[in-house]
Amino acid sequence: MILRDASTPLARLLRAWFLQHLKLERRVSDHTIASYAVTFRLLLGFCSRRRRRGTDPLELADLDVGTVLAFLAHVEKERRCSALTRNARLAAVRSFFRYVVVHEPAALPIAQRVLAIPTKRFDRRLIGYLSADEMKALLAAPDLATWSGRRDHAMLVTAYNTAARVSELVGLGRADVDIGPALGMVKIRGKGRKERVAVLSRDATAVLRRWVRELGEGDTALFPNRSGERMTRSGARARLLVTVRRAAGACPSLRERRVSPHVVRHTTAMHLLQSGLDLASIALFLGHEDVQTTHGYVEADAEMKRRTLAALPPLVRARRGAPKQTEELIAFLESLQRDHRGDRAT
Repeated sequence: MILRDASTPLARLLRAWFLQHLKLERRVSDHTIASYAVTFRLLLGFCSRRRRRGTDPLELADLDVGTVLAFLAHVEKERRCSALTRNARLAAVRSFFRYVVVHEPAALPIAQRVLAIPTKRFDRRLIGYLSADEMKALLAAPDLATWSGRRDHAMLVTAYNTAARVSELVGLGRADVDIGPALGMVKIRGKGRKERVAVLSRDATAVLRRWVRELGEGDTALFPNRSGERMTRSGARARLLVTVRRAAGACPSLRERRVSPHVVRHTTAMHLLQSGLDLASIALFLGHEDVQTTHGYVEADAEMKRRTLAALPPLVRARRGAPKQTEELIAFLESLQRDHRGDRAT
């Protein structure tokens, strides 16, 4: 409705950005395009209400820096989204205006001001993950007497062995799995169309071998839903919650945990770190471009160790008064300070 007139510069640029630049030239994922589409649907609706243009088409000038800032505030305050979501909306707007800079030079002043909007800093929570006992309970929870239970078990085993994102997991096809005589491999298509290969453990290979045999021939989804179609991300999350509820009977600590597919991914990374694998190897395993992205696992592991040490009783009872060595060190430092003052006086 807002972009009914495709002859306006804004409509022309948005269409070319989505259909030509993003889909054909950059070949971004359908998930990214859908996310960007949501951002601009919200932004254009907000802008239309703010400008009170009625049926008049929006112009590029309507998306000035003041409007974009007001929209970002609207996303946080009225839509009650997190700073992370606010930054994701800003990233979509920035991407569009970088395209505008090249293809609409007359709009350079508007684009430069929008591109100068900073991302919002926010507190990063420590990465949540499951203990080894909690993960074992989760893996043992699916009901293997049912088809859905066997599928959920194979999906969870694959998720833990590969640290795949939920979008990567539900995107797997039967052709992406190579079950060898000893160890299997899974080809994962990650963010930015990057591919990586994950080697499965012997146990995981055996689980997937049985599951692929049950699925039969074909090149369809590795973890289909009841209709035989590719499972959605929300469907995978829902099945994980069913598994968590079953596992909580054997492992009561899971009742207090918020377990998502991403928590399973974090759990794999933390268990690899605690087993002694170096950070660069973990980054490759997770499909991270930058090792700094993986550094959060080190911080989470250090915080866990700090809390553990803090909970331990003191091994040596503290003595009253400063030890003699401490008194001598303080006297030495005071003498240096006196010498420094004497030098300045002369």
